[in-house]
Amino acid sequence: MSTSSGTAAGAGTAHVDTFARERLPPPPQMPDLLFELPGLQFGPRLNCASELLDRWVAQGQGARACLIGAHRRWSYAELQAEANRIAHLLVEDMGLVPGNRVLLRGGNSPMLAACWFAVVKAGGIAVGTMPLLRARELAAIVDKAQVTHALCDARLAEELELARRQCPTLTQVRQFAVDGGGELAALASSKPATFANVDTAADDICLIAFTSGTTGVPKGTLHFHRDVMAACACWPAHVLRPRADDVFIGSPPLAFTFGLGGLLVFPLAVGASTVLVEQVAPGALLPAIGQYRATVCFTAPTSYRAMAAQLSAEPHDLTSLRKCVSAGEALPAATRTLWKEATGIEIIDGIGSTEMFHIFVSADEAHARPGATGLAVPGYRAAILDDDGREVPRGTVGRLAVKGPTGCKYLDDPRQSNYVQHGWNLTGDAYLQDADGQFVYQARTDDMIISGGYNLSGPEVEGALLLHPAVAECAVVGWPDEARGNIVKAFVVLRAGHIGDAAMVRTLQDFVKQTIAPYKYPREIVFRDTLPRTETGKLQRFRLRAGADA
Repeated sequence: MSTSSGTAAGAGTAHVDTFARERLPPPPQMPDLLFELPGLQFGPRLNCASELLDRWVAQGQGARACLIGAHRRWSYAELQAEANRIAHLLVEDMGLVPGNRVLLRGGNSPMLAACWFAVVKAGGIAVGTMPLLRARELAAIVDKAQVTHALCDARLAEELELARRQCPTLTQVRQFAVDGGGELAALASSKPATFANVDTAADDICLIAFTSGTTGVPKGTLHFHRDVMAACACWPAHVLRPRADDVFIGSPPLAFTFGLGGLLVFPLAVGASTVLVEQVAPGALLPAIGQYRATVCFTAPTSYRAMAAQLSAEPHDLTSLRKCVSAGEALPAATRTLWKEATGIEIIDGIGSTEMFHIFVSADEAHARPGATGLAVPGYRAAILDDDGREVPRGTVGRLAVKGPTGCKYLDDPRQSNYVQHGWNLTGDAYLQDADGQFVYQARTDDMIISGGYNLSGPEVEGALLLHPAVAECAVVGWPDEARGNIVKAFVVLRAGHIGDAAMVRTLQDFVKQTIAPYKYPREIVFRDTLPRTETGKLQRFRLRAGADA
């Protein structure tokens, strides 16, 4: 089964507040959707909370471990009861009607997950936000999504209250505490532990995910109940292949779709358990894996590199760990090698996007190859297109284009026509497809560097630099140059004990010349203490190109 634009907006919707539905892209700008796999045959009515949470309790498995936090552990039945009580509070005390947008603000915790499920059960639209956002950024999100309700960690309430002064739509706010106390828990405690989930349409919107800001201006991406379940039927089922006895752990925030999928939606889809803790920097993630006997880890390439270095200095118990997933940015071959040497585990790499909800090109451990991302995930199709939308021969660099059961749906944003063209989702990544059909990352399309007539890949140069033992982190961008148009400029963070002087510049330049084609070497190198990153760990190369961090 396939359709060019999906179910018509508004057909059978349960939403009373239709603000978000009315701001879906017009049908000509919607992506082509594919529902060819048996697991993608959804009926017209679907509430993803029923599928992810309630069905386990209904099947008599409510006692299974579900959420593990620093302050509490919940079974599936306990999570269901807490989410149901909060759903009653949202509807009965806070006046929520289906289709209202609810901002969620907090670090990863079982309580934040319960709030997410409560919103979805009640037919609301969850709007996750990163914990470090300030009032100005929060106000922009509230205004864009016309948010009416918010559930906020009490420790993060100050910035939200500052934002609220400029946001007339945000009239209902309740605070929660991750340790089980606080206003929200007290108000919900008297509510029933049962709740009749709203009978939402499969194509009713259940979440708005804002992009992480690697290009500077976040966009709101709309996802249906059907999108969430479609994502579960594709990459996890065919590439990750988790088990019900798995314990998931990782660093991405639940406000980021990499985290929402990897640390909440995907484990619950198979009846597994997941660790939701706030402190998951590389230094804390390694001991947490041992403490919670985690079996599946989700984090970014930078974290794997840092943890590999940490393992070389001190031992950690990783005997429970069996699968490691990397996404969020390209995985350098050197990082893959370091992690395998340190742990014996082959990283499962993948590329996804907030627009598509999760991973659509990947390779499992048996098919992983250094430098390559993998193949189109079952349920998706991928191609390399030129600027005119035509497929290019294998080995040719072009624009990565994807189709599948999920697709880009920006909230009232003219940039929809940039991301979706001729039914394809254009991810903004430059790739090539090799002779074996694997997709090989080159750069973000705006990170390709044209210098002296050559097309150069910034991440390729980064990968070469990272092979040098003195380099901890690096970022490569094109820098304006009168003679060559642009030059390759590298921003490098050195490991402790190394000095960023002229001698080190020459050392690294010579090393790159010996590692990849000599003309690709960085003609300028700047040493930095840190690199600009988003809260999810992605490099913000646009800030380096703009000179703000140069």
